[in-house]
Amino acid sequence: MNRQSPTIRPKRNWRVWWQLLRPHTLTASIIPVLIGTALAFPVHRIDLLLFLAMLTASILIQAATNMFNEYYDYKRGLDNEQSVGIGGTIVRHKVSPRTVMGIAVAFCAAAVLLGVYICMNTSWWLAVIGSFCIAAGYFYTGGPVPIAYTPLGEVSSGLFMGLGIILIAFFIQTGTVTMESILISIPIAILVGAILMANNIRDREGDAKNGRKTLAILLGHEGAVRFLGGMFAVAYLWILILVLTGEASPWLLLVFISLPKAVQAVRGFTGKTRNTEMMPAMKFTAQVNTLFGFLLALGLFLGQYTG
Repeated sequence: MNRQSPTIRPKRNWRVWWQLLRPHTLTASIIPVLIGTALAFPVHRIDLLLFLAMLTASILIQAATNMFNEYYDYKRGLDNEQSVGIGGTIVRHKVSPRTVMGIAVAFCAAAVLLGVYICMNTSWWLAVIGSFCIAAGYFYTGGPVPIAYTPLGEVSSGLFMGLGIILIAFFIQTGTVTMESILISIPIAILVGAILMANNIRDREGDAKNGRKTLAILLGHEGAVRFLGGMFAVAYLWILILVLTGEASPWLLLVFISLPKAVQAVRGFTGKTRNTEMMPAMKFTAQVNTLFGFLLALGLFLGQYTG
């Protein structure tokens, strides 16, 4: 007696949609808003609604960027059912590509509406900057020459998601940009770029086969791991120098509590050749950004009360 195999239906539970957001990357949009607001706290009374609008818009743009990445990786054949990591929702869980693109566009539209609210209460010049941020998110993997296919990915993500968001978050609360806000934003920009570097180290071989020329590919595995270690070193030394020169409160040295995670990340990549072996190192890199950022924000808050 022949038995027909039951039809396997793709999962549609909340975990699939959560993975589509790539949650481990979302701290790259949350931390800069917290830092910018923490910098503004001693300068001006914080507008809670503007803070929440900025935080939500930042998260939406990051999530939309992840979905654009998902969509175009699928369209270009980079994702398959054997892909490592939480990408590949379209091929593994059979989510419609049009659905992914539709959600991404909807997230961008929602971010634009929040941006209009922010501009109405601050400056319409922010509309120009916000447009560049959204465009950068799209053109990271979209367009004829995606940023992800070049060595500029880390610089682009650090510039827009690190430095840019911190300065916008600071500006909407204070109406200005200071040298302190710029200096404090540098290590966060570096660590945001480090998240992408970690991802590119893991995917280096596959990316090379598909025509990408990321910084990790140009440097090779060992060179890219050393570069990642250098990024961590500069971020921590930057804070140390700011404290030693009196530009920042000694409370900012709290960020060094996160240093063991940075060491774990570098060691996690060292000598590894398989994608699956490097997954923990990617996780550690994202955790460095999260811990460093929260500790930096805490140090800024404590510094104003004890300085």
